[in-house]
Amino acid sequence: MSAVPESIEARRETPSVAYSEDPRDVDWVGKNIPCQTACPAGTNIPAYIRAIAEGRHGEAYEINREANVLPGVLGRICSRPCESACRHGWPGNGEPVAICHLKRSAADYKHAGHRITERLYAPTAKRVAIVGAGPAGVAAAHDLSVLGHDVTIFEREAGSGGMLRYGIPEFRLPRDILDFELHNALRLGVELRLSAGVGKEPGETPVSALLRDYDCVLLAAGCMAPLPLPLEGDWKGKDPADVCKDVVHGLPFLMALHRGETRKVRRRVAVVGAGFTALDCARVAVRLGAEEVTIHIRTAEEYIPVPKEEIFEAKREGIRIKGLRTPVGVVLDEKGRMKGIKFVQNRLGGWREGGRRLAIPIEGSEFVDPCDTMLIAIGQKTVNDFLDVKVELDRWQNVRTGEAGMTSVKGLFAAGDFVTGPTTVIEAIGRGRKAAAQIDTWLMGHPRRKKVVRIHPVAQPLRERAFDFIGRQEMPTAALHDRVHSGTLEVETGFDQPHTGEESKRCYLCNLRYQIDVDRCIYCRACIEVAPRACIKLVSGVEVLENGTYGKLTEAKEWNQVGAIWIDNNECIRCGACFKACPVNCISITRNEFAEVDIA
Repeated sequence: MSAVPESIEARRETPSVAYSEDPRDVDWVGKNIPCQTACPAGTNIPAYIRAIAEGRHGEAYEINREANVLPGVLGRICSRPCESACRHGWPGNGEPVAICHLKRSAADYKHAGHRITERLYAPTAKRVAIVGAGPAGVAAAHDLSVLGHDVTIFEREAGSGGMLRYGIPEFRLPRDILDFELHNALRLGVELRLSAGVGKEPGETPVSALLRDYDCVLLAAGCMAPLPLPLEGDWKGKDPADVCKDVVHGLPFLMALHRGETRKVRRRVAVVGAGFTALDCARVAVRLGAEEVTIHIRTAEEYIPVPKEEIFEAKREGIRIKGLRTPVGVVLDEKGRMKGIKFVQNRLGGWREGGRRLAIPIEGSEFVDPCDTMLIAIGQKTVNDFLDVKVELDRWQNVRTGEAGMTSVKGLFAAGDFVTGPTTVIEAIGRGRKAAAQIDTWLMGHPRRKKVVRIHPVAQPLRERAFDFIGRQEMPTAALHDRVHSGTLEVETGFDQPHTGEESKRCYLCNLRYQIDVDRCIYCRACIEVAPRACIKLVSGVEVLENGTYGKLTEAKEWNQVGAIWIDNNECIRCGACFKACPVNCISITRNEFAEVDIA
């Protein structure tokens, strides 16, 4: 017997696709698709994973490009906030879906002759200058060129990509993939001027000149200046990198390597920091021949803000992580060479703003850990001294922008890490795309696109209950010996197609909305009896909030209190058991997703 009765499709009406601005629909999508809500670029994750499950890899790639512009890149190096939010990873549901790896699979397995499709607008004759060809600048340039504007990017470096090219090692992001994705993003007539610095130095273009020659300017110069290491005692106020050649800031170290310069480390390398840059520095040091590499962090390993898989692979490469320590000094030998780092022992305190733990130093616990090379990777800050126009800054000395994305100077916009300080690639892309929409509105005098909910009818369930018991697929990696003896061999080799198919089945497809028509329901409880979770409830009422959206359900304890049988989509795992069991066909399924449409 088939899982779905043959008569189901025949007995369902198939209405046309609808578009809604109803607050209830907008609120439903925002609350019930946690992965998409967590994605700073708003990627339609369930839609592209479903396309992969059906073998439509090219379409999955295009769904990604609508939001995150560089799918093949982000499928390798994204910080994966979507996976932390994934409903499949909630207590009792198993591990999150490998959303990031599937994004890569969409890029890897699209047809060799795949053609990118984009809805282009007529030329506007408006000219936009963008300072910086990093993720935010590239994302903004892509969207602005789609919208019909003439875009020119000014990039100080000899290559585009910003931190993607100069901050991330090739063993995590192959440069042929980066070049391909950047070409696709900028191919619609964007003029890319490399080795073209913007600033006040001889040979550079002043921002004031750009404001004169273009209709508006977007500052997306990133966040590239390393933070100084705050030390104590004799080292207070000093940068040890200025004193000892064995002490180097991590980001400039990586950037120099990726420009093709030669960099060396000694035998015992200590990395201070707890982010992607710190991990990358440590793994690069291994590949440069260091015999002992250690990462020193202020709190504990479980609070390092990078995917656990990255930490696991670093450990496989021999890197040690030592926690609960803060550097307070540097120990040099009589020749001025690095001998060790003086630390103070910490204990964990409460939670800081932003969800990270406090590190509280323990008085009298100082100790020295030997090393002969020190890489400092505790973060970056923005640099504004290249600006020849006066702009308002916030208390962190980042450029302040208003609600419309514009600085205090008319026609001068800013976006990405240049505004927020250091974030992630996906956040920078999301902010670059937002800035593009704001610039378009300013240039044209009104918004031309709006976000609505697109509602597709679905004839029958798209998941099987058995899919819930598929385990998360493991990412295959290059052999340890081969990769540590190569500075460029990609560590993660990607899912093969069978593993891609299995992983894509795991997605709960949270964009599917199951609803019961209370006028047709006969309250037989068949749906409740077959539901594998407590997702179908007897309710006496539903709270309606001031904004018109639904609030809490009031569950009924007695039959004479029941006003409706309600599907709690927060608990629903979209297995379709209720749909198949209903004898009166009162349960409908729709696919609900955000879409951008033109404003008439």
